[in-house]
Parts: sequence; C-alpha cells; structure tokens
Amino acid sequence: MEFVVSHLSKSYGKHQVIKDADYAFEEGKIYGLLGRNGAGNTTFFNCLNSDTEVNGGSFFFREGEKNEPVGADDIGYVLSTPTVPEFLTGREFVRFFMDIHSDKIKEPKTVEEYLDYVRIPEDTRDRLMKDYSHGTKNKMQMLINIIASPRLMLLDEPLTSLDVVVAEEMKDILRSQKEGRVILFSTHLLDIALDLCDEIILLNHGCLELVDKSNLGDEDFKQKIVSALRDAEVT
Repeated sequence: MEFVVSHLSKSYGKHQVIKDADYAFEEGKIYGLLGRNGAGNTTFFNCLNSDTEVNGGSFFFREGEKNEPVGADDIGYVLSTPTVPEFLTGREFVRFFMDIHSDKIKEPKTVEEYLDYVRIPEDTRDRLMKDYSHGTKNKMQMLINIIASPRLMLLDEPLTSLDVVVAEEMKDILRSQKEGRVILFSTHLLDIALDLCDEIILLNHGCLELVDKSNLGDEDFKQKIVSALRDAEVT
C-alpha cells in the first residue's frame, strides 16, 4: 500500500503555500516532513485531512494498480498542542472512545491494556485530564489514534515541549506503529527527524523533496539542508 500525493497545490489569495507537492509514501515507514516554522507543514497536513480545501491535485491510497479514495476513518491527526476532553478522566476517555467506535476497532484490547501501552501511570488514570501534563495529554491524543488504527497518521510536531523521558517513550510508541500504515511526522528539527524517521522529506518552496539520509553524516551536506530550510519561503 502507498499513500500518493499527486501535484497538490494550495494558495491563500496570491500567496502559494503548497505549489506542486508530489510523492508516493510507502506503507511501514515513518517519513519526517522537515520544514522551518511557517513553511507550510501544517497547511499540507490540513489539506490531507480535508480541513482545508485544495486548489489543485489529489491524494489517494494505491494498492497495486488500484487507487482508493481517502476516507475520514483512514486518517489520524495528532496536533502539536494536544486536544482532549478535559472534563473526563483518562480511563473515561478511552472507554468512551471505544464504546462509540466499537464497530470499527480491530482486535480491541481492554482499557487498562491501552493505558499500559502508552505508559499512563496508575495513579493518573482516574484524574481529570485537565490536570494532566502536556506530555500525558499528548500520549492520550496519540492513544486514541492508535486505537482507531488509521492507514495514514499525521503527526504535527507531537514531541514539542516534551521532556526527554516522555519524548523517548513517544518515539518508541511511534516505531511500534509503523506496520500496516504510513506515518508522516512533521518537524523543524533535523536531529529528531534523523533519530526517528526512515525517510526525510524536505518541504521546500511548496514542493516535496527526498533527502538522502546516507549523506547526513557529512557536515557539508547537513549545512546544505540547513541552508535550504533557511532560504525556504515562510508564511
């Protein structure tokens, strides 16, 4: 399975943010979408999630010779600022989500098994999520997407503002979720992309460009990437 973005474009008035995004993302990989702040990463994700209407191009899943449209259930979207119902406890939130999506969850686990998986502490599970740390809220947002098991997961800088321990836990969780799906991980930090991602895609002047990771050990090549990010048009 591939997730194909074909000549996608998006403009706001006269300003073109996404110009000709064209790439085939393979199942089973984490792709680092690397771009400086304001380069269009979030706009690109909003287009894929159908939160923003595109001006041209298309995107779809490809299975062999067959192209399939992208449905709402095919996409999971994890925001950099976690959005969770703060009036619920962590345990209530997971149970509620499982109840309303019971007909769509493949091989469901128990609430406790899910909370164990993302390492939510026992003494936190019955507290209101309004009292959760940023990192714990982020884990809960990630967990809901894991339960839903979408074919495409969009991660918009989910490690921002996390402490070292939680960030490493989140990386482990993401690595364990690669099978059977495409994961697009947006970041403006090259080191995170190098550590976590199988492939790195540069969003540069509204286009998608593959970066050869084998060259990234070379300091001159790194500087070329940094220069490209520095020169990239920002909104």
